[in-house]
Amino acid sequence: MSDDVIVQCIDVNTRFGAHHVLKNVNLTVRPGETVGLVGESGSGKTTLGRAILGIGPVSSGRILFEGQDIAGVAPRDRKGNAAAIQAVFQDPYTSLNPSMTIEDILVEPIVARRQASVDEARARVRTLLDQVALPSDAAYRYPREFSGGQRQRVAIARALALSPHLIVCDEPVSALDLSTQQRVLDLFVEIQDRTGVAYLFVSHDLSVVRHISHRVAVMRGGEIVEFGDCDQVTANPQHDYTRRLLLAAPVADPVRQADRRAALRALNSGA
Repeated sequence: MSDDVIVQCIDVNTRFGAHHVLKNVNLTVRPGETVGLVGESGSGKTTLGRAILGIGPVSSGRILFEGQDIAGVAPRDRKGNAAAIQAVFQDPYTSLNPSMTIEDILVEPIVARRQASVDEARARVRTLLDQVALPSDAAYRYPREFSGGQRQRVAIARALALSPHLIVCDEPVSALDLSTQQRVLDLFVEIQDRTGVAYLFVSHDLSVVRHISHRVAVMRGGEIVEFGDCDQVTANPQHDYTRRLLLAAPVADPVRQADRRAALRALNSGA
């Protein structure tokens, strides 16, 4: 993992009318690392991810991607680096066109970005499916023929089709059952080890973020209240909000779960 910075948010603000959604957000992601962005619903984490993708507004501040300010610039206007930032969204049931085969879904972005001809793009489909551990005959099937976890693998393959440097993952496992979540998280790690892609991994679940992240940024009310090495933040949180998120995460052991609930009540009563 390099010490260079692939994306840097500098005093990013987003307002929707009188509502201040992002407040002077500063965040960095390095090449080949995963930064977990965690917070409750409405904390601003998805808004920040959409701003980096160019599909959400930025009222002020800068977002530097590989040194170029992309704040408020739509993907079609980002010229050379447009394909270098891709996304995997939350719901694998709505993020894939049900009328297209998996092959067509994977070919479409390659051809649209003029990275290859249709025939060349089709030849790359088997490699993409192999990267996400799907059989080659999956190319000729439709999204409805796959489980949620398999559909999310297709969505990951589509994000990888353009060889991105950064993938914004917006709650990519929250719609999946726990066992499938684990397999998809392991897949993200394997892909990163193999390709060196960086992730901004958005989640409301700190236990999920802890599994996959090198560093963690905790958002509350549009602000980053804690940001640091994943092990340090989760083992010794400095902010009460981070402590609440950790204590609210369920564990299998009923004794530990009872202790965590008691600690969370005590923390809330002292707020």
